[in-house]
Amino acid sequence: VVLTFLRRATEEEQQAQSKKALKKQQKEAEKAAKKAEKQAKLVSMFWVCCLTSGAPFQLVLYRALVKVEDLTLEKVDQLLWVRARVHTSRAKGKQCFLVLRQQQFNVQALVAVGDRASKQMVKFAANITKESIVDVEAVVRRVEQKIESCSQQDIELHIERIFVISQAEPRLPLQLDDAVRPDGEGEEEGRATVNQDTRLDNRVIDLRTTTSQAIFRLQSGVCQLFRDTLTKKGFVEIQTPKIISAASEGGANVFTVSYFKTSAYLAQSPQLYKQMCICADFDKVFCVGPVFRAEDSNTHRHLTEFVGLDIEMAFNYHYHEVIDSITDTMVQIFKGLRDNFQTEIQTVNKQFPSEPFKFLEPTLRLEFQEAVAMLREAGVEMGDEEDLSTPNEKLLGRLVKEKYDTDFYVLDKYPLAVRPFYTMPDPNNPKYSNSYDMFMRGEEILSGAQRVHDAELLTERALHHQIDLEKIKAYIDSFRYGAPPHGGGGIGLERVCMLYLGLHNVRQTSMFPRDPKRLTP
Repeated sequence: VVLTFLRRATEEEQQAQSKKALKKQQKEAEKAAKKAEKQAKLVSMFWVCCLTSGAPFQLVLYRALVKVEDLTLEKVDQLLWVRARVHTSRAKGKQCFLVLRQQQFNVQALVAVGDRASKQMVKFAANITKESIVDVEAVVRRVEQKIESCSQQDIELHIERIFVISQAEPRLPLQLDDAVRPDGEGEEEGRATVNQDTRLDNRVIDLRTTTSQAIFRLQSGVCQLFRDTLTKKGFVEIQTPKIISAASEGGANVFTVSYFKTSAYLAQSPQLYKQMCICADFDKVFCVGPVFRAEDSNTHRHLTEFVGLDIEMAFNYHYHEVIDSITDTMVQIFKGLRDNFQTEIQTVNKQFPSEPFKFLEPTLRLEFQEAVAMLREAGVEMGDEEDLSTPNEKLLGRLVKEKYDTDFYVLDKYPLAVRPFYTMPDPNNPKYSNSYDMFMRGEEILSGAQRVHDAELLTERALHHQIDLEKIKAYIDSFRYGAPPHGGGGIGLERVCMLYLGLHNVRQTSMFPRDPKRLTP
């Protein structure tokens, strides 16, 4: 009897435990189902939360994002995703029009109450602040009338879903529409334009404009074309020091920096080191890097720091071999910009109209004395060995354009007195030199010359310019062990871009310009 009782008690206890376990399992299953349902609801938004919160990616949802640039008639009736900034928004009744911008391209989008969008969604879209980054799922639709205010004029997006990836503050330091408005346009209606200081003080916003995007994409193209062209010509890219022991140009316009227990200078050019590489048998070299000039010049074309595109090469018989190589490189850059950057050129021209840049093949080359004669005929009084002033350079540019129909030319045989110490004198006329400048639209963009490659003559020229020989001893010594005849030049990247596009201030083509009055941002 006792055994039977114990057996029944054990069975009842096991059944009770089984019921408890079953209930526990059921609760856990219900909990898991609820969790899965909740995750399923959040899955389409979870990746947005990860992006905005900085949380580690535990779940990543990849979607193919289409570029605004690629939204064409070929994609009509397709449902796709786009990530862009809200450029403008305008609510009207049960619908909201957005202009979505991505770099230099923009497209009109529509959110309208219907099967795929509620009234709350329209209100939500209308309240998204300008410059916020959004992801939209939308259908591409053809429009009956071209949308002139957008780059994508033949289509618009009909939005079905919209997510805010990053929200901008409601008050912007400048309005992008004002920043791209041509000077003088809209004055009668009282529309504003943005002055240069406001742009530069808020450069991150200003760089978002379609004009700025186009300028710096074209500038990137100049660098790429420069590198590609010279590499094909057999040049080697080098890197040179920017902290040096003596003023490389022999002048006083250098930035002095503390260098442990002594002083050093920021390089005015990579000149000396380019030449040393030629002496080291690199034959043809180029470099792209910063150049520093401590000139208190608050003009439209001067910066205290700019990007130098520098070339140096040995030649066989005449320094004109160097001129021909550099001018051909510039012509290849001009061709590449003309053929591959029309979108950027036209974008800039909408705000800053200019004549197309003209150049000749082969490039026009004039001697300095010819230029002086042309200026004297135009009424300018100047000496034979006097350097060209900025107004005279511009006047000469206009005279050359009228006579030869080119915006790009070379001026050869400058007076020796106005050139640096390492410039080779003209063997036929000691008052002049084997040096040259290159001009675009009447402004100098390159200064170059055949270099003195004889150590004794170089020493003599350095002393004439009152340069401390001890500080350039390593430079002079590099020519004592056999140096080939060579020459080169330095190009200002920002000036090239400014003048090619017909702009009026080099600060427009410097991403974060440095001048005597600006050290930030």
